[in-house]
Amino acid sequence: MKNVAVIGTVGIPACYGGFESLVENLTSYSSDNVKYHVFCSSKSYSEKITEYNGASLSYIPLNANGIQSIAYDIFSLIYCLFKRPDVTLILGVSGCFFLPIYRLLSSSKIVTNIDGLEWKRQKWGGLAKKFLKLSESFAVKFSDVIITDNKAIGDYVDIEYSRSNVVIAYGGDHAIIDGIDAKPTDNYFLSICRIEPENNVQMILEAFSNSHHELKFVGNWDASNFGKELKRKYSVKSNIQILDPIYDITQLYNLRSQCKGYIHGHSAGGTNPSLVEAMHFGKPIFAFDCAFNRYSTDDKALFFSSSDELCYQLISTNSEKLDIISKSMKQIAESRYTWKVIADMYESTYK
Repeated sequence: MKNVAVIGTVGIPACYGGFESLVENLTSYSSDNVKYHVFCSSKSYSEKITEYNGASLSYIPLNANGIQSIAYDIFSLIYCLFKRPDVTLILGVSGCFFLPIYRLLSSSKIVTNIDGLEWKRQKWGGLAKKFLKLSESFAVKFSDVIITDNKAIGDYVDIEYSRSNVVIAYGGDHAIIDGIDAKPTDNYFLSICRIEPENNVQMILEAFSNSHHELKFVGNWDASNFGKELKRKYSVKSNIQILDPIYDITQLYNLRSQCKGYIHGHSAGGTNPSLVEAMHFGKPIFAFDCAFNRYSTDDKALFFSSSDELCYQLISTNSEKLDIISKSMKQIAESRYTWKVIADMYESTYK
């Protein structure tokens, strides 16, 4: 039996977020040879249960995201010095500058998923980017196993640090709900993301504003001035429906299963969970043209790098090609992006 402590997430049950969904499913599909202990943010859970999916839970009185994530991860690592897990699974690099001390005082095997090159994200200022880059370098240097979620990030680690790594993506089959009767495909495209510049939200909205195609766009529009301004500008367009965040899995299932195609604008972050979830629905994927998205879709999606290019793809791609892309997306998702496969790959790193 391997005792595995998980550090760096809000916790489980998962409310929202890629890493939280990852841990939810790692614990759901864990073998009899692994026992998880998950650190959770007490700020995010009014009810503090002590066990979930067979995993034991501990609570840290800090936020798991933002500036407090650094202290949150460090306190979790200090707790592990007393708990002495066989494996410490770290998701993200926020607290990894503490790893030299942890490595010195602990015999635990350290497995770190460095996430999607967090320091490159546009939302961070110069000082934050430097700190995250330093934390990333500490994670790579002081971990026993480095996990990257996309081959493009794996190649970066090879080149930047001359360090081997294991590519493990995310599952998306949890988005499929058995027992719900499928409804006919409706006449709209769908996009779901955090409303941030790096997700090319404005590019997508501009493309649809210049086309006759309908778009339903789900996101946290009111979380920033950037989102509020886009919501104000484009919600007046008759073919664009701006939707606030939706967390209910049945509502999301209905939106995804009935759309005629999925628009994915992410330009950073590796393999994106919302993309692999959409691929399981067997819909044509229109993805922003970057190495991450090309790898995730085996280069078989439709790609765009400007609003004009996306508009052209929407207008010019015939139904036969869209059908071929749809089948390819589902085939790739079912062979590569299922949680049983992902859980087994993670467990192989604990040995």
